[in-house]
Amino acid sequence: MDAYQPPFSINNQMLKLAADISEKTGQISSVRAFSAKPYLRRSNRIRSVHASVAIEANSLSLDEVRNVIDGKSVIGPWNEIQEVKNAYQAYELIGSFDPFSLDDLKKMHRIMTDQLVSSAGNFRNHEEGVFQGDICIFVAPPPRLIPDHMKNLFAWMNHVRGMLHPLIYSSVFHYEFVFIHPFSDGNGRMARLWQTALLSEWNPVFQYLPLESHIHEFQENYYDAISASHIAGNSDPFILFMLEKINQALDEALDLVRKDSAFHSRYVQKLLDVMEYGVPYTADQLLTALELKSKTNLRKNYLLPALAEGFIVMGIPEKPTSRNQTYVKK
Repeated sequence: MDAYQPPFSINNQMLKLAADISEKTGQISSVRAFSAKPYLRRSNRIRSVHASVAIEANSLSLDEVRNVIDGKSVIGPWNEIQEVKNAYQAYELIGSFDPFSLDDLKKMHRIMTDQLVSSAGNFRNHEEGVFQGDICIFVAPPPRLIPDHMKNLFAWMNHVRGMLHPLIYSSVFHYEFVFIHPFSDGNGRMARLWQTALLSEWNPVFQYLPLESHIHEFQENYYDAISASHIAGNSDPFILFMLEKINQALDEALDLVRKDSAFHSRYVQKLLDVMEYGVPYTADQLLTALELKSKTNLRKNYLLPALAEGFIVMGIPEKPTSRNQTYVKK
């Protein structure tokens, strides 16, 4: 029997995006953007976890996800809190497992779905379909075919490793995995984790790039791309979608790096050093973090210059003098 070959083709648009992405990852790597900034790495990791579980209808906000990860008490559905804990643990293990190993995939699924499903780490043993209302729009392969499908998919990945660009084979894997739908739960979360792991094996920058946030932002387009690939019988529409989102995620990362590396006053630098990205801070919290006593000093030397330069924004911009005002690092 011939080796399995997932149906896809590479066009000029994909090649152009792949070239752009390679250039941008080189720019980020050259300035040690993430390795030198642990607060940026952590913030992006939390954004990845929040976005990936939110795509699967987890209702916890970004702040609530951050609190769960920080070990703080959060009021919310037990299963959604556990999803966050599991996903964070799984993402933290990127780099320590082999993304070309089917056995490791099963091990990571056990972590991703720990305490949530009884079949964690095992392929599903029942039929699965995707419904739109009362209409079934997609039927996944029957359970008896899953072991061979997954073996073939990993055999293909190991075969093309070193011959095909990781941007392409990671996107093909993502689509094929979603199509096979091998587990009873957690397929979307695992597909996104695995593409990130495959890309991180190519360039460590991807360990801390919040690609999932861009998928979440364009969630409807994400599902449309999957549907278009189902209809086309190949993963071309999905590959193109993923390359576009990766390219956009790198644009955002480069913008953050440029802002973080730009010249500004030592006061603004001190302010930015005590703030995490996306976290709202009150003036009192910043006074404590900066070990200051004067709100006038905070406002004049720290907040106003940082606001003017666009490094932070007000949490309540329509009420700049509100006593409940917060400040967010962008």
